[in-house]
Amino acid sequence: MKKIFIVFVLFLFSCNQLLTAQEIPKGWHLLDRTNNGFWGISLDKAYAFLKESNKKSSRVIVAVIDSGIDTLHEDLKPVLWKNPREIAGNGKDDDKNGYVDDLYGWNFLGGKTGENVTKDSYEAARVYHRFKQAYDSIDPTLVKFNAEGFARYEMWRRAKQEVVQGSESATELIMLKRIYANLVKSDSILRKSLGKDTFLGKELAVLTVTEPEQKKAKNALYSLMSNNDALESTNTSFIGELKAYLEGLESKAKAADQAPFPYRASIVKDTYEDINDRYYGNNNVMTSPDAALHGTHVSGIIGAIRGNDKGSDGVADNVSIMTIRAVPDGDEHDKDIALAIRYAVDNGAQIINMSFGKSYSPEKKWVDEAVAYAAAKDVLLVHAAGNDGKNLDTSYNYPTSKFIDDKRASNWITVGASGDPVAGGITAGFSNYGKLEVDVFAPGVKIYSTVPGGNTYQFLQGTSMASPVVAGLAALLLEYFPTLSARQIKDVIERSAVPLSDSVRTPGTGKLTTLNNLSKTGGLVNAYEAVKLAATIKGERKLIAVRTPEKAGMLPTTPKKTKGF
Repeated sequence: MKKIFIVFVLFLFSCNQLLTAQEIPKGWHLLDRTNNGFWGISLDKAYAFLKESNKKSSRVIVAVIDSGIDTLHEDLKPVLWKNPREIAGNGKDDDKNGYVDDLYGWNFLGGKTGENVTKDSYEAARVYHRFKQAYDSIDPTLVKFNAEGFARYEMWRRAKQEVVQGSESATELIMLKRIYANLVKSDSILRKSLGKDTFLGKELAVLTVTEPEQKKAKNALYSLMSNNDALESTNTSFIGELKAYLEGLESKAKAADQAPFPYRASIVKDTYEDINDRYYGNNNVMTSPDAALHGTHVSGIIGAIRGNDKGSDGVADNVSIMTIRAVPDGDEHDKDIALAIRYAVDNGAQIINMSFGKSYSPEKKWVDEAVAYAAAKDVLLVHAAGNDGKNLDTSYNYPTSKFIDDKRASNWITVGASGDPVAGGITAGFSNYGKLEVDVFAPGVKIYSTVPGGNTYQFLQGTSMASPVVAGLAALLLEYFPTLSARQIKDVIERSAVPLSDSVRTPGTGKLTTLNNLSKTGGLVNAYEAVKLAATIKGERKLIAVRTPEKAGMLPTTPKKTKGF
């Protein structure tokens, strides 16, 4: 999402014109193409079918591994998972699962003293500097690698290329800094015009200004906020996001010569190399409104209260959202993700949404083992494809359904982002794709959902928004067809995806193609077709008791380090 944001910045400042985003209804992603004219998932038709079939729902627990959540939001508070075996605030581990006062879930990015990781480094820089001493001076043609050592070397070599060459040129970085400075100046002028320091982007649409400097400032900020679907955002949060992006670019620029600061290690203080050192973190699953923006939005897409005339409706109507914080502003760490998956499974989650990703996974084995553990417990994992406009068949995005041994997880769905003809086209220009690696496409452009603030909502976009649409649909299927296994739910969602024969744009390049060249199914997710198909299938889900940590024993031990490569 941030990458696309900067593309808009460069374009709009170069043309210096006031552009108006095309109108699209809040909740378009739930609508039906035939009945409403928008390429949504036909959710009302799905619920009508379930009602006519006299289907009753049972509650489903959906874990959201993300940046955190606003636990007081009006549209989420009633659907948040609460640990039934934990007494809130007594400072004790009542349920003996190793995590004290984990009422809503757990924060794997916290310290025991209450501090929390918000900002973190990028995995490319971490990998490059971690293995630099071992690999920088060797001749790979003279070294006899084992399979694991060669894979590690290749990962390091790829990271070196990215870090040393850099993803942004010095000229582009200078230009972006100038843009940011101009934006801050425009914001200062508009604050005086409005007579307040904080305002919503949509307020600029009705602001009357007469001075040339005021007009220029209004056009600049309104254009950017409008074309990034941020008119419901405040000026401070919008400009803050750009500032954070620039800081990230500056950090990347320094990474070639300077090892990244150990943000996580300085706060969490676990023994990272030991996967069995797992009872770290704290129970603060929100930390701050800025940190919780992404996770709150994702959670609302899945399960915001339906039909209460507030803000937005979730896809599923009978879920409990379990919050697991493991994704910072930067790249997540493999250990946190592996343990987050295991925490979700051990505490009863049946579906896990994972709207995050990175290009390197040095501890992939730990994540693979956690995915296999979830599969053994019949838990479905839904993962965002990523926002780089890349072909995942020939590039890298972790975590992935493919294990180190090239076998595939049967409990995994990878989701690309679709739009609408009036919202970026059928395929989102930022979405990753892949005939082998991406299973389906689902709405991920201009998605209106909950954000921190108690009663606040906002448009955001990305495959991060498409993934919870599918996770919500998976929950809906399990609610009304509780005997379906994770494998069967995956199969239903994929087989019921509506095929599209029309030409679409290849994300990243804009080249015309068809959707079956961009994903396995060549289809767009559709809730109505999914529930109809589910009604015809005999379920194979077995009742499996949740394995709590005290019964599970220790995790696989960390392999001993060996000399050489």
